[in-house]
Amino acid sequence: MHSGIFRARQLSVCLFFFISLILLLLRLSYLEVVRHNFFSNLAQEQHTVSIELFPKRGTIFDRHMRVLAVNLPSESIFANPRQIIDKGGVSKTLASTLGLKEYFVRNRLSRKKSFVWLKRKVSLKEAAEIKRLKIEGVEVIEESKRFYPNGQLACHVLGTVDTDNKGLEGLESFYDRYIKGESGWLISAQDARRRLVESYENSFFPPKNGLNLVLTIDEVIQHVAERELLKMYEKYNAKAASIIVMDPRSGDILALANFPNYDLNNRGRRPVESVRNRAINDFFEPGSVFKIVTASAALEEKVVGLNDKFYCENGEYRVGRRILHDHRPHGVMTFKEVIEKSSNIGTVKVASLFGPERMYKYMRGFGFYEKTGIDLPGEVTGMNRALAKWSRVSMLAIPMGQEVTTTAMQLACAISVISNDGLLMKPRVVKEIVDENGMVVKENPPKAVRRVISSRTAQTMRDILMGAVETGTGKKARIEDYDVGGKTGTAQKVENGAYSHERFIASFIGFAPVKNPCLSVVVCVDEPRPVYYGGDVAAPVFKNVVDESLKYLNAKAPVR
Repeated sequence: MHSGIFRARQLSVCLFFFISLILLLLRLSYLEVVRHNFFSNLAQEQHTVSIELFPKRGTIFDRHMRVLAVNLPSESIFANPRQIIDKGGVSKTLASTLGLKEYFVRNRLSRKKSFVWLKRKVSLKEAAEIKRLKIEGVEVIEESKRFYPNGQLACHVLGTVDTDNKGLEGLESFYDRYIKGESGWLISAQDARRRLVESYENSFFPPKNGLNLVLTIDEVIQHVAERELLKMYEKYNAKAASIIVMDPRSGDILALANFPNYDLNNRGRRPVESVRNRAINDFFEPGSVFKIVTASAALEEKVVGLNDKFYCENGEYRVGRRILHDHRPHGVMTFKEVIEKSSNIGTVKVASLFGPERMYKYMRGFGFYEKTGIDLPGEVTGMNRALAKWSRVSMLAIPMGQEVTTTAMQLACAISVISNDGLLMKPRVVKEIVDENGMVVKENPPKAVRRVISSRTAQTMRDILMGAVETGTGKKARIEDYDVGGKTGTAQKVENGAYSHERFIASFIGFAPVKNPCLSVVVCVDEPRPVYYGGDVAAPVFKNVVDESLKYLNAKAPVR
């Protein structure tokens, strides 16, 4: 009986082991046959690592190859959470060393990943301290960081990049596809400690560095423009201000600046109001600077002569229900004097000689219904109505710069038409794109958009606008060694559908030297206080910038 029981137990044990063996064989077959690809790929992932090799972002130069933006070596901190056992202790140490919140570091180290960023583009001190600590699973890797040697200079032109060196604003964004480059890859074997090992199977795809931009901006003129604009901006407590310096012959933007501005190397700390490139993103009613269009149209259409006389109603002119005013009373004036003295009444009477259709034609010709095409992001066109939507009183407003909107860049192009013998040029900020060896990859040549007025009309307008500086409203733009021409503007801002008597846009547009202009300049000031006339606020900025720039350029047309 006992022997039978013993044999039964032996049989049960043997049967158990036999069944277990069959199950193990089945499981092994399943893993070997059915799950073969999964485990093969898993092993491959554990023993093979793909490392992205970041390219060097292209350098940005001014027109004389002075560096405005460059990439510098930088170091970043990353971790392999799977290698870190004491996550609490390590989190506390790293938070203290890197100036991070402890919960943030702990959250990163709790992820089920073999790679997490802890802090990018750290200081030399932070990188050195991490290396000294020698924490298992925490490493330092070399990257590159965008650096702007001049800080705030030309910030709205250059723009910024994010942590991954992707362009966000300005030229960094507009030309990102050219200057960002292409990443490379290193595919290599690694051991159990995730250390790279030499292997004949290693694959290396080198990164392709980005191309370089050569701008039309002149660093010296940019410095001068920003310095003078800042003085005025602070003196008159302005809400904002913009300046554009342009070569009217080529469309080259030699300087472009806005205030408020910001430090390109501290993008995270900039105020929101400092980000916008107001020179191309903001539009406004231009006021009297727009009279250059009205005057040019009258001359080109041959409806007026320089000495034709207009009665300016002693400063008050009633037309139907509307009353026009001049900033000071004027009696009888010649057409030339009407523009020099900036008479609203005289200008409207001049415009009545050629009518709305031709007014509209020249507005389109000067470019006020289209973008200028400048190679910067975010350009707007303003809000100008089609001719069919003009009201019966539009010709009482538009000729003197009301009921029409413009950007500072459109004004720069418009005054350059007069400077450039009647030709409208497309503005440009980038002259060419070159590779690391200086070979030109892509050119951006000067481009004439169209002829707007005749050379003769342009010459006459230059003489008139020189008179506006010599004897008219622009006296504070006069320069001792050069003849200059220009036009002042003082525009009321619209508030709740009515013109404000407290908020103004002060402006000045001009060129120099008169006989052979090589500079066109626009200065726009938003809400200066307590003085708000363009001749008082903006004209002196023009004077100082042009005077210093012409001497720097060794301009050859001194006349005094």
